[in-house]
Amino acid sequence: MHGPNLVSWLLAALTAASGGYCLSRLRRAPCAPAEGAAGPAPDAGPRRLGAHESDLAEGLMGCGMAAMAVTGTAVPGEVWAWVYGPPAVLLLLAAVRRPARRAHRLHHAVGALAMTYMALAMAAGPGHAGHHAAAGSPALTGALLAYFGGYALWSGSRLLSGSGGTVPAAAAGLPRACRLSVVIGMFAMLLTM
Repeated sequence: MHGPNLVSWLLAALTAASGGYCLSRLRRAPCAPAEGAAGPAPDAGPRRLGAHESDLAEGLMGCGMAAMAVTGTAVPGEVWAWVYGPPAVLLLLAAVRRPARRAHRLHHAVGALAMTYMALAMAAGPGHAGHHAAAGSPALTGALLAYFGGYALWSGSRLLSGSGGTVPAAAAGLPRACRLSVVIGMFAMLLTM
């Protein structure tokens, strides 16, 4: 976001690819319950709907992070705050109202709030030579770095221990790898503040 151009472009490529993959999964995995030989699976509907919601949130987050990393100071921070603030509030409300998938919704809400925080810090910081010196709180930045760093380690260890080398497990690990790359992108953006 505010680092060297090469780092910004690499971060943009990583998060855009991850976001694009998550958004492409929306077309391949319908929200309706799966039909089997014995009829619809009893719990397939909510699980698929949750996966659909997750793919949408992660896809938009990845593509938004890529755009934010590339545009830097060309787009005012207030614009990015308006892009990420409302989804953060909606995700928080959904987590409070519906206990199913609460932790996952809270994770996405923290991500959207972190993007809002970075955008507002970018808007408050003095700009020079095409870069912005962020004016964020070191304590909040440190807490977000700890959260996303810990989540990346936890998610990465689950990804590595879950595949076991089998093809179906490896295919199931691709969405996890996508989520992990978005979290790593968030961590990198926070580091550049």
